[in-house]
Amino acid sequence: MNSTTILDISHVTLRFGGVTALEDVSFTVQSGDLFAIIGPNGAGKTSIFNCINGVYKPQKGSILFEGRELVGESPVNVARQGVGRTFQNLGLFMNLNLIDNLLLGRHLQMKTGFFSGALWWGRAKNEEIINRQKIEAIIDLLELQPHRYQSVGLLPYGIQKRVELGRALAMEPRILLLDEPVAGMNLEETEDMARYILEINNELGVSILLVEHDMAMVMDIADCVMALDFGQTIATGPPKDIQNNPRVIAAYLGEAS
Repeated sequence: MNSTTILDISHVTLRFGGVTALEDVSFTVQSGDLFAIIGPNGAGKTSIFNCINGVYKPQKGSILFEGRELVGESPVNVARQGVGRTFQNLGLFMNLNLIDNLLLGRHLQMKTGFFSGALWWGRAKNEEIINRQKIEAIIDLLELQPHRYQSVGLLPYGIQKRVELGRALAMEPRILLLDEPVAGMNLEETEDMARYILEINNELGVSILLVEHDMAMVMDIADCVMALDFGQTIATGPPKDIQNNPRVIAAYLGEAS
């Protein structure tokens, strides 16, 4: 693995009883890249994410993040190492306001717990100030200013998806796993989300691993695309090559018009 590789997936196989979800899947994500995985429902895209962040343990293969093996690590330990994630189904606390939801994403960065905060009030206060500054920067980046004190459960779905992205970003990840970030969005919301993802990638330097069904968005923003079919890789390469790949066209994009 060279020095620019941030994530190295090598020969990963995942089975559930007699069902093979992933079979001998390998790919690498270079530092600073936006790498996309496409495929129909059941192709194994989310299973890859679950293997990376410790929800599933593959039977075979290795998953190296910045040279460190992630297989066997808990989701919390994987997150602490710098792997952030969003989910298909929103995991927000709908009764809390936007700021509180984002602050929950900062808990892995906190050095002072409740008791140490009580004993070292100054240190805890300084940490609170830093956390608030980080959150305000995310609010500005994702253009969430009008909603900072609103209950998340009352926000439009497209804004809730931004809050989910912001909470993952609050962890200060070096790679961000985005699981269908524009699912259920209209065209305007999709274009806004694509812009935010590019800003996170280009301006903050966060590597992105993206799973998405919106082919137009994927082909527009990704540096590299991998296509899956029944848990197996059928093609990997630049977006233009994937668009023109006969196997990908047949499996995912439909017959060329």
